[in-house]
Amino acid sequence: MAGLRRRRIRKTERDNHERWIVSYADFMTLLFAFFVVMYGVSSVNEGKSRTAAAALTQAFGDATAGGSKILIPINQQEAFLRSLVDRRNARMAEQLRRQADYMARVFKGLNQVMGDLIKGGQVKVTQNARGIELEISASALFATGDAAVQPAASKTLSEVARVLSEGDQAIEVNGYTDDIPISSPQYPSNWELSSARASSVVRLFSEHGVAGKRLTAIGLADNNPIDSNLTPEGRAHNRRITVTLLAPQADRNATPTAPVLLPQ
Repeated sequence: MAGLRRRRIRKTERDNHERWIVSYADFMTLLFAFFVVMYGVSSVNEGKSRTAAAALTQAFGDATAGGSKILIPINQQEAFLRSLVDRRNARMAEQLRRQADYMARVFKGLNQVMGDLIKGGQVKVTQNARGIELEISASALFATGDAAVQPAASKTLSEVARVLSEGDQAIEVNGYTDDIPISSPQYPSNWELSSARASSVVRLFSEHGVAGKRLTAIGLADNNPIDSNLTPEGRAHNRRITVTLLAPQADRNATPTAPVLLPQ
């Protein structure tokens, strides 16, 4: 009996209490395979898809559970990767559709609220690579040499603010002058005048519901003229304010391209 008791004790001492290591190793292998899949679908192309599928085959094929291999057919792996890609593409397509709908609504709304000034030639609404641009003659907004928005223009700009208040895309307001120097106690140069005019429009937008974090005011003085400064008509064209609703991913430093007119 003593001998049997000793044998049982020795058998108990030989029990393996570290079998969890096998399961842990399997888990780490599968986790590695998961990250390979995420890398494979980060940039969709045929080469990466095949690489990810091959990695899955090796990883799942080498994982063991109770001595048996976990095998996933290659066609099922490719189907899984393709489903991930399709879902991502569907989300991107839906996002682009919503953005296009928003830009179209804004374009239509600006044309409606600025209709009279558009017909009078004082306002132009266009679309270019940077987004939707509203160009307003300075004479429609300000008195000569001043940056305070005229009362009649304030009402129109408040309607513009209402159209722009929807959404979260950035809005850039640029002020321009002609090349005739100005020198007054309030505005020592055209830089101060153009900056003050852009700031006045930004402040009005902010007061009428446009989030301040979306707004940027820039004074450009007589730079980037759109007409000759040799005639009174040309100088009048150059004195202007532009309000640009920047398109998603737009380059703020890009020079505006030729406008593309959207249907009204």
